[in-house]
Amino acid sequence: MKTIYSLLIVFATLHTAAQVPDKIMLPTIKNVQLHGTGNQLAYPIIGLGATSALELHFDDLNGGARNYSYTWQLCNSNWQPALLSSFDFIKGFSQMRITTYRNSSVAFVKYTHYTATLPDRNCAPSRSGNYLLKVFADGDTSKLLFTRRVLVADEKASIGAQVQQPFNGNIFRTHQKIQFTVNTAKLNLINPIQQVTVYILQNYRWDNAIANIRPTFIRQGSLEFNPEADAVFPGGREWRWLDLRSLRQQSDRVEKANYTNTGTDIYVKPDVDRVQQRLVYYRDYNGFFFNETAEAFNPYWQADYANVHFSFVPPGQQPFANKDIYVFGALSNYGADEASKMVFNPDRKMYEATLLLKQGYYNYCYVTKLPNEQKVFEFTEGNLWDTENNYTILVYYRTIGGRADELVGVTQINSLTGRNGGF
Repeated sequence: MKTIYSLLIVFATLHTAAQVPDKIMLPTIKNVQLHGTGNQLAYPIIGLGATSALELHFDDLNGGARNYSYTWQLCNSNWQPALLSSFDFIKGFSQMRITTYRNSSVAFVKYTHYTATLPDRNCAPSRSGNYLLKVFADGDTSKLLFTRRVLVADEKASIGAQVQQPFNGNIFRTHQKIQFTVNTAKLNLINPIQQVTVYILQNYRWDNAIANIRPTFIRQGSLEFNPEADAVFPGGREWRWLDLRSLRQQSDRVEKANYTNTGTDIYVKPDVDRVQQRLVYYRDYNGFFFNETAEAFNPYWQADYANVHFSFVPPGQQPFANKDIYVFGALSNYGADEASKMVFNPDRKMYEATLLLKQGYYNYCYVTKLPNEQKVFEFTEGNLWDTENNYTILVYYRTIGGRADELVGVTQINSLTGRNGGF
């Protein structure tokens, strides 16, 4: 029986490992949002034991009422599935049906909006860690619609952090360094190097997360992290913006709009690279977006969709050699959506891409993807030390002989308010 159980766990692990976090599998599913209750800009981080702390929203362009459900998958710090049965990390039922939905009204594009409050008391995470929220159809987990990351924290380790300017002369004008200390007095640490794992996120991005940082000093009850090279991020630049709260009254970033019997097309003013521009600080949302409409009351089922056309003029109006360029931000799942990849138009001498977006306010920028899959700002936006960024430090802990990582520490720091030192 133990052998059969082990094989089932391994099979489930291999099946889930192929599922990429934060990915939409069905093209008719749009505008997926998972955020804190009442705040579209709040990343899905909750405390262990919390109920109804998150809101899930998404649209189905197929319309009608369908049988959609969700479940939880516990993962380790690297987002590989934990070798545990669902009975070990889900309290209550292993899956829950989504029963709240409403057909769109007023909007030209027809869709059905689904929503749920999470976690439900009858289907909730029972231990801390990284969770993959999986939404699927017809009670069959193989019919995945999309996945989303959720962080469940049981805070046992406090963290003190600050943002510094690197001492390295090659990057001190363009990068930001994170220095922090973890209080481990409440943890049973025998081998801190093996038992503690730290991740640092910039603006909640996982594509450039820094992990596996070794402590600079190990003291009784604390770990100090002050690496000069391992916890350094490119500063980037303040995000570009696009106001689509009204599709009729064109905002400052809209060049023109076409209204037809089949839909609405919005053409964004062509963007140019900002590598050589001086810093201009303005309030942004660090790559996020929120749905809102000036033409109706409820943005969830009354907001409309539009085909939004982006264009980027490269330096010298020549395409980048051996580099792909993407529309980047939460609006494109940080370049993961296929439509976000831009194509160079030789007639207009600029890159172009079209995204189907719901009414709201969007942050975005442009990145180039290098042959090693790394996404960088160097060729489109530039990097500046002065840029405002949010950083999240996650501390994971595993007991000796444990089979899953626990999330025991979370802190957030801003590069402006949490800054220390500079030139």
